[in-house]
Amino acid sequence: MRLLLAFLILAVAAVAGYATWEILQKPDRPPQGAMAIRAAPLVLDSSKPERTMLGKLHFLGAWHLTGPDRSFGGLSSLQIMPDGTIWALSDSSILYSFPQPGTPGKAMVKWLPLAKPRPKDTRLPFDSESMVYDPASGRAWVGFELMQRICRYRPGFLKPVKCREWPEIKHWPKAASLESMARLPDGRFLVIAEGATGTAAGREALLFSGDPVADATPHPIRMLYVPPVGYDPTDAVVIGDGQLLVLNRRATVYDGFTAIITLVDISSLRPGAVLIGKEIARLAPPVLADNFEGLALERGSNGQRLLWVVSDDNHLFFERTLLLKFALPDHF
Repeated sequence: MRLLLAFLILAVAAVAGYATWEILQKPDRPPQGAMAIRAAPLVLDSSKPERTMLGKLHFLGAWHLTGPDRSFGGLSSLQIMPDGTIWALSDSSILYSFPQPGTPGKAMVKWLPLAKPRPKDTRLPFDSESMVYDPASGRAWVGFELMQRICRYRPGFLKPVKCREWPEIKHWPKAASLESMARLPDGRFLVIAEGATGTAAGREALLFSGDPVADATPHPIRMLYVPPVGYDPTDAVVIGDGQLLVLNRRATVYDGFTAIITLVDISSLRPGAVLIGKEIARLAPPVLADNFEGLALERGSNGQRLLWVVSDDNHLFFERTLLLKFALPDHF
C-alpha cells in the first residue's frame, strides 16, 4: 500500500502541482442546497487508540467526512462561525456549511459568485485556497490562486463587492500562491505564499495595513516565513497574544502526506522580518495524516481556544477529507 501511495503521489506532483491536477480531473459541482454529509469518528493514533496528546495539543476528536458522491471534497480553508457552524471552502469555490459532528442540523452547499467570467476552455479558472471571516461585519475575504486576486464578499457570500490584484503577488506561482491568509485583531492582513520562495528557503509573506482589496490600502510590507525543511505553508490563523499558527504540509515517497503545525511570534512585524515557527504538533503516521490544508480557531463557551484542522482530498481515492479538533494550552 505504501508503494502504491508513493507512486500516486509522484503521478499527481508530475502534473505541475496539485492545483493543476485538480483542474484536469475535478468532478462537476454539487447542486446548491441541502447535502447529506456524514462524519465517521476516528482515533488520533491507530497504534495507541487511547492517545489524547499531540505535541502541545489536546486531542478532542477526529472525523472522516463524506458526501453523497465524489463532488464533495477539495476543502482548502475553514472557519468556525459564532454559532459553532463550520464553514469549509473548497478549491472550486464551493462553500459547505454544516454543524459540528454530533450536533443536529443540515449541511448546505453554496456556490460562490465569482467576479470573473468562467472561460469556456477550462473547467476551473479559479482556485479558492484561503478565507478570512470578520464576525463583526459578516464580511469575508477569499484568496484565489490562478487568478492571483483577493476578493471581499458581502455577508452570506451574496456577491463579491470588490477584488484586487497586487503586483507583489502576480509573480507568485499561480498554483502555489494565496494559500494562507490571516486577519489580525487590529484589522491587518497577513498573506503567506505556498511556493514563492525567498532567501533561506523561506516563503514570501505580505502584511497589509488594512483591507487588502480597499483602494486606500497601501502596498504591503514584505517579509519572509521560513517553514520546516521540506514543508510548504498551507494555512495560518491568529490565536491571540501576538501568536500565529501555521499549517505546513509535505508529501514524500516514503512518508506520504505529513504536516507540522508551527507557532510564530507576530507581536513585532516589520519590513524584512523573518518569521520562523516553533513546532508544536506533527501529523504523521501512525497519527492521522493526509493532505491537510485548513486551520480555524474557535472560542469555547469557557473561553478555551479550540483548533480545527481539515484536509483536502483532491477528489482522489487514496486521500480523505479529515476533520480534527484540538484544545490549545492556555499558554505556549
